[in-house]
Amino acid sequence: QVQLVESGGGLVQAGGSLRLSCTASRRTFSTYAMGWFRQAPGKEREFVASLSSTGGNTIYANHAKGRFTISRDNEATVYLQMNNLQPEDTAAYYCAARFRGAASSWATNYDYWGQGTQVTVSS
Repeated sequence: QVQLVESGGGLVQAGGSLRLSCTASRRTFSTYAMGWFRQAPGKEREFVASLSSTGGNTIYANHAKGRFTISRDNEATVYLQMNNLQPEDTAAYYCAARFRGAASSWATNYDYWGQGTQVTVSS
């Protein structure tokens, strides 16, 4: 079992930046591919970005390309740097872990999920 805890959400003005963090409870975290998803009120959960277990491969949703960057450190944390945030980025952001898997945009491929952190972007 892996527990994931997100942090770093908050309220920001349009054009601003936030960095989300997701810390895993297990030190074998390096064997997991990681992903970020988001869900706005009344909408389905959608893919944001994913990073392979080795960190060598990343996938981004079209809405994230050029603005968001996913990365991981050598410990147990994955980050989502979000720049030039817009009101349409307002959502709850969730991190997810996929055991020994490649980076993936499919939510069903992930084994563990965090509780989410809220990002609100004002215009």
